Amino acid sequence: MLAAFPPLSATRQNLWRLTLVRILVLAAQAGSVGFAYLAHLLPLPWLPLVITLSFSAVLCAVTAARLRVPLPVTEFEYALQLGCDLLIHSVLLYYSGGSTNPFVSYYLVPLTIAAVTLPWIYSLALSGLALASYTFLLLRFHPLETYPVARENMQVYGMWMSIALAAGVITFFAARMAEELRRQEQWRAQRREEGLRDQQLLAVATEAAGAAHELGTPLATMSVLLKEMRQDHHDPALQEDLALLQDQVKLCKETLQQLVRAAEANRRLDVSARPVTLWLEEATHRWHLMRPETTYRYRLEGQGTPPLIAPAPDLTQALLNLLNNAADACPDGLQVTLGWDHENIFIQIRDHGPGVPLAIAEQIGKPFFTTKGKGFGLGLFLSKASVTRAGGSVKLYSHEDGGTLTELRLPLTREEI
Repeated sequence: MLAAFPPLSATRQNLWRLTLVRILVLAAQAGSVGFAYLAHLLPLPWLPLVITLSFSAVLCAVTAARLRVPLPVTEFEYALQLGCDLLIHSVLLYYSGGSTNPFVSYYLVPLTIAAVTLPWIYSLALSGLALASYTFLLLRFHPLETYPVARENMQVYGMWMSIALAAGVITFFAARMAEELRRQEQWRAQRREEGLRDQQLLAVATEAAGAAHELGTPLATMSVLLKEMRQDHHDPALQEDLALLQDQVKLCKETLQQLVRAAEANRRLDVSARPVTLWLEEATHRWHLMRPETTYRYRLEGQGTPPLIAPAPDLTQALLNLLNNAADACPDGLQVTLGWDHENIFIQIRDHGPGVPLAIAEQIGKPFFTTKGKGFGLGLFLSKASVTRAGGSVKLYSHEDGGTLTELRLPLTREEI
């Protein structure tokens, strides 16, 4: 799952990359100047070049320190940083041949970065700065004094190095920028999906609250009538059926009362922690009372002391929904497996039903979509929503031996580990 928190802003990420690019370019520039000085290839003004390179190094350090401060990086600040790169490059060119220096093509690198990361007004301003600097270098610069043959060779190798450096920087930056844009878009798509899911949940919750309020009266009426029927009719077979109906009505009333208690517990955040084994046993016992016709086998695979869990009421209901789905597929021979590691709790539910049809696998779990002849198609949707809200996941697989394997994963919090 993506992080629930938004990724760092694109401008901050781009400024980090620009600082990395600036450090690499600075190393190449310092290496070239140092090589020229040691090899006595060119009579350059070394002091201005060293001062300019030192200023570039200080700018790198200041920018890296600034990025550690949790202040937003604006587009104006980012454009100003690119402008500083253009000015530093112009000063270096001024003292090393001006427009005749083969590295003059590096002007295109900051402009390319600005074009793909900044609004057009900033790109236009930086383009104007680069054009003005290049025009100035056509008129005034510190000439290179060397032999014509050496100057020609240096021109050829310098152009090759300039193109290679520019291509590498642009490719690196463009690839990283594309990756960042994809990550940002994926995060926004996830947020849109979560917003849509929350709207659907709100609509379902509103209808459920109204239905729960309306069901109280008919359930009370049925309870009274069943009690009177048991008093009036003494047929043993009928008494057994009436007792079963009375238990089911009582269970429905208890479920509604539990909804009220759960809502109050959520409002007061009154959720107690308990061992996950105890929570699962209580949930399966309650589920088996609702589905007495089912048979299941419980298996514990976790090693050591069972971790603690503080499940919200909707998480318990999510587990009951998953168990009901498995029982609807095949009520006989269900397998419920519990395990855990240092990070997660795993609950697997295996049924021996028809499995997950590949043609509709992507539709399963969406609201109001069901493969059953009855039902509303909300059980799996609500279960996934509740588990996702708790930081976990629900996945369904077609088992190789037939049937469906439902895997519920819940993360352990710091208090639970």
